[in-house]
Amino acid sequence: MKHETIEKSIPLMAILTFVVVLIGGIVEIVPLFYIESTIEKVEGMRPYTPLELRGQDIYIREGCYNCHSQMIRPFRDEQERYGHYSLAAESMYDHPFQWGSKRTGPDLARVGGKYSNLWHQAHMKNPRDMVPESVMPAYPWLVENDLEYGNITKRMEVLQLVGVPYSKEQIENAVADLKAQAIPDSDSDALLARYGEKVTLQNFDGEPARITELDAIVAYLQVLGTMVDFSSYQAQAR
Repeated sequence: MKHETIEKSIPLMAILTFVVVLIGGIVEIVPLFYIESTIEKVEGMRPYTPLELRGQDIYIREGCYNCHSQMIRPFRDEQERYGHYSLAAESMYDHPFQWGSKRTGPDLARVGGKYSNLWHQAHMKNPRDMVPESVMPAYPWLVENDLEYGNITKRMEVLQLVGVPYSKEQIENAVADLKAQAIPDSDSDALLARYGEKVTLQNFDGEPARITELDAIVAYLQVLGTMVDFSSYQAQAR
């Protein structure tokens, strides 16, 4: 049989394998040169505010991605548990993205607004107070540590270089916007004008006199999955 001839000839097998891989590569790569974007534009997506951005930094620093994914797969069981499957646009401003490949704890792609700030405060202090079977370690130092944000302007400038659409005004007012989101009763009109009316303005850590690392990470968690209005997105998809 013909396949026996191929299998018995190492040079012929190598050449044919190369040809098949080459064809497959061309089929996958060439179309990318003819489309404007591989990411569907979704209404509501915006870059993170400075406070949310620092929260993502702390999330990464503490290794939260090792046990929590941020990608809901398009399967029925996933959507029944976590909500609408994740869209590529939802992570287009994440550098690095937080999709993850392991779930010791639940997926966090839709955790924003699911629990109150008080719940997150207690959960970070001692997870078993809120979820008795949890194996998550406690993070009591987050509320003890004042948030460092001296380099937030530079951080946003770097992200702008890799495609995150921060405006010059947003970068210049990074520190003021961070404080406006974290400090209750502050003048937040400018912040809302720059990032939209849906930005959450709260005392995230229970410490109104200070801006702590807990402020930042709770602000970040509370925004996950809240930017896209999926009722209108599903209507558009139909």
